[in-house]
Amino acid sequence: MKRFTFLSCFLLLSVTVIAQEPKFRVLGYLHSYNNNWHTDIEMIDLGKITDLNLAFFNPDAAGNFSVSENVRKAIDKAHSQHVRVFFSIGGGGAPAHIGELLKDDKRAVLISKLTALAENFNFDGVDVDLENDLINAQYAVFINELSAALKPKKKLMTAALASWNSNKINDVTLQQFDFINIMSYDKTGPWNLSRPGPHSPVSMAMADFNYYHTKRGIPAERLLIGLPFYGYGFGANAPESIHYKEIIAQYPGAKDTDSVTVNGGGKIYYNGVQSIREKVIFARQNKAAGVMIWELKQDAKGADALLGVIQTAGK
Repeated sequence: MKRFTFLSCFLLLSVTVIAQEPKFRVLGYLHSYNNNWHTDIEMIDLGKITDLNLAFFNPDAAGNFSVSENVRKAIDKAHSQHVRVFFSIGGGGAPAHIGELLKDDKRAVLISKLTALAENFNFDGVDVDLENDLINAQYAVFINELSAALKPKKKLMTAALASWNSNKINDVTLQQFDFINIMSYDKTGPWNLSRPGPHSPVSMAMADFNYYHTKRGIPAERLLIGLPFYGYGFGANAPESIHYKEIIAQYPGAKDTDSVTVNGGGKIYYNGVQSIREKVIFARQNKAAGVMIWELKQDAKGADALLGVIQTAGK
């Protein structure tokens, strides 16, 4: 009887430890140009991600959100495969009027509508991707008040942030986020043709993680390292931007390197298999929450998919 009791306790303890072990998260952004969420979600492999950010849900100048009911089908499909779903506000090309909605006389209305959107469509949380001029004097109070509104509803709040703009955000505000999705890409690009080269090297991912974790004091288990599923071109005949799936389709062997030279001498820089693998291994070894992807529809299919590399790297 004692032996059975001891064995039972041991098994129970083992199950408890396994249940408490943090899950390595793979978050992907899904960008829909026409808000056809129910069809766009059919283009991605939900079985290889844990979290999904639908981008972007932005209000009009009055603070109202126009959301198609077809988003419910996408959310239900993701939830059926145990994938958390967030909606992302902002983006690199966010409408300028959001800045007005953050001000004292309009902020409460915006927060109320964001919270209602999360509740009405059964989102798991809100992803704040405010960039550039939208990280302003109103940003901190907006984050504080949005967090206060979401927490009683059991909704998460995340942020997409780079290291170059985070010096505008104080430590107290950064700590409000349940997770930070580090945009470890776009170090250079078509907006800066005088600086050709890799826009998302492995060294950048490491430095960005260490910045948020060591210098800014964010626990590793709340940080996700960003991975690009696209490349930028420089020089003659090189496209300004191009999806990973297009790169490997047009240039045999491209998945095994991080750059290709095009006819005419121009060059495309991106993350191939080895760089993606190294970043995932780094994230795992440093106990990060996981990795974040921009953007899921840019991945290749089948054996060439970067999602497959992410799933196996470091295990």
